[in-house]
Amino acid sequence: RNASTETLFNHVLRTYLFGCLVFDRRGVRYDRELVFVSAVLHDLGLVKAYQTPTERFEVDGADAAQRFLKEQRMSADRVAVVWDAIALHTNIGIATRKRPEIAMISVGSGMDFSGNGLQQIPSDILDEVLTAFPRKGFKQEAVDNILSLCRTKPMAELMHPFAEVGRRHIPDFPVPTVEDLLLAAPFED
Repeated sequence: RNASTETLFNHVLRTYLFGCLVFDRRGVRYDRELVFVSAVLHDLGLVKAYQTPTERFEVDGADAAQRFLKEQRMSADRVAVVWDAIALHTNIGIATRKRPEIAMISVGSGMDFSGNGLQQIPSDILDEVLTAFPRKGFKQEAVDNILSLCRTKPMAELMHPFAEVGRRHIPDFPVPTVEDLLLAAPFED
């Protein structure tokens, strides 16, 4: 809570709750503490204090969480799960093939970010979550965070979905597309 804006704090808690609600309904067994820790720390890479000049925000966040959890003397194997959950949370295609504690962060954060899969949550429970942890301008803050990353470390967005936001909003955005990379490869076909 001290590291994040209120809007980001509410997002990480909605991430936890949405992930739990979906996986509980499926009857999946998981380590609730690992999911909670992963969820509340998953967006530390969006906080300037934890950003590096070159890494993707997911890796910055995973590294910051790892440092914090080691200081708290969490076991290395549990820290590794949290690291993976945070580093993979924007890649649902990979995260959902991993253990539930990793998948849940991707599912929960994606659900809150885009609404994808939200129909799995009963409307009365969704209302309770949004009342307890309101969005408070989440969409605009998320766009602002994405654009900040695109401006401050554009090459960290190479082949990242955030690059599309940079291309749309930042004139002369320097990050090549996947097609640019392919066509510039030094091979004769």
